[in-house]
Amino acid sequence: MPAVTPREAPISIRRLRRAELPLHTVALARFLVGKIVVRELSGVRLSGRVVETEAYPPRDPAAHHFRGPTPRNRSMFLSVGHAYVYFSYGNHFMLNVSAEAPGIGGGVLIRALEPVEGIRQMVRHRNTSRLLDLARGPGRLASALRIDRSLDATDLCAPGPLWLGAMTRPRRPAPALLLGASKRIGITRAAHRLLRFYLRGNPFVSGPRGFRS
Repeated sequence: MPAVTPREAPISIRRLRRAELPLHTVALARFLVGKIVVRELSGVRLSGRVVETEAYPPRDPAAHHFRGPTPRNRSMFLSVGHAYVYFSYGNHFMLNVSAEAPGIGGGVLIRALEPVEGIRQMVRHRNTSRLLDLARGPGRLASALRIDRSLDATDLCAPGPLWLGAMTRPRRPAPALLLGASKRIGITRAAHRLLRFYLRGNPFVSGPRGFRS
């Protein structure tokens, strides 16, 4: 994949309403593929199309919420559509979306984005000019969009620095068969469950080749 091209086509993005979000973790993980994550910074807007998610539903032993709410994970127990941001392995932040009714733990990990707006700024944040490397993987996308713990508990359906959207003039809808499902990446508990969803054949999907086809 060549380096970033200098032109970005302007797009129109509408904010998703909470009522549009499925009130079920797995359904939300599927729904969010193809939607837009928008990061508002001073003087610039960064955005990317979601091409890969992972679901962490209630009673999932692989999830941070499994043993109940704590000061660290309490955002996972907010109403659907709030950000849960955590620092992983002392290396990078990860963006999740709360996915259930208030008081019930559930989350969707945003694993990869296809950059849409603010690409030049993402290049500076990531210190790479390879388009594929900007937001392919949860740590990379958080770095590209400057997502950290200060955004934890952000309402992603309200005006603010981080929100979820959809293109007002979407690309041609992808057939359902293009939505792939697989085991989640990098976990050991409940590793057999097919709770990772992605756009088949999209070059911005992360993971080994067998997890992208």
